[in-house]
Amino acid sequence: MFAIIQSGGRQVRVTPGTTVTVDRVEAEPGTQVAIDRILFLEKDGGEMIAGAPYVAGAKVIGVVDGEERGPKIRIFKKRRRKGFRKTQGHRATYTRVRITGIEI
Repeated sequence: MFAIIQSGGRQVRVTPGTTVTVDRVEAEPGTQVAIDRILFLEKDGGEMIAGAPYVAGAKVIGVVDGEERGPKIRIFKKRRRKGFRKTQGHRATYTRVRITGIEI
């Protein structure tokens, strides 16, 4: 059994027992979260359910393990012959979620 969820504009394939990294979720470590944006679902018998756009009534249950920060991204802008140079950067914050089950 697996599901494809949407989180932060990205699609992630999840199965029970795996740990996935999703965009930041406002939850304390150890709390349970439910994700209801399920795009595709495969049951144990091989039956596949595709959502339009989401599968109705399905949820992915997980436990928040903690937060981590991604790599530093550097943004450099330059205009030639003008002497203009600008450097920016940021690091995104991600949440680790341990998937405990998929409910239909």
